Amino acid sequence: MILSVTAAAQVAHQEHPPRSAGEYARVLEDPARDAWQKPHEVVMALKLRADEAIADIGAGTGYFSRRFARHAGKVLAVDIDAKLLELAAKDAPPNLTTILAAPDDPKLGTTSVDTVFFCDVLHHIANRPAYYAKLKAALKPGGRIVIVDFYKRELPIGPPPAMKLSPEEVQAEMQTAGFHQTGSFDILAHQYFLVFQAN
Repeated sequence: MILSVTAAAQVAHQEHPPRSAGEYARVLEDPARDAWQKPHEVVMALKLRADEAIADIGAGTGYFSRRFARHAGKVLAVDIDAKLLELAAKDAPPNLTTILAAPDDPKLGTTSVDTVFFCDVLHHIANRPAYYAKLKAALKPGGRIVIVDFYKRELPIGPPPAMKLSPEEVQAEMQTAGFHQTGSFDILAHQYFLVFQAN
């Protein structure tokens, strides 16, 4: 069976993660992604300030990081894959910096960011309570955590349901970690879009 480029990317994404950084990069940068990810609408919803520092956790190739850099003062593209970060850094604007993180540590400085952004990443993090504590320390006063992730059901894209976190699971985890939900956006067909701040 021969798959179209889009279908092949979706299958690769469902295997999650794909076998190589190169294959994963093709999935992340697939032009067909824009139709369902709506990156412009996501970025606009965040209303980033010109002096804002945003950390894109699991930035991969910089799909969102590059877009954030047009609006925020400082963008930290954070990932555990050095090869993907090389792609994120290629021809990047001067306000975008890459950070090679550890699976259990985003390597962010204390009170260093206004916004922490996750897109389809949380289910990769093994010990989320400890990770949330590190994020809380990294946030400036009044800072926020933004989570975009796939609904926990069968979808034409994304990982299988067993790998996903429902919005209710995320809300419960964040509440336990000392955060409260301050907003949500209903602009994505396959993903929830939640905003949290520290209590």
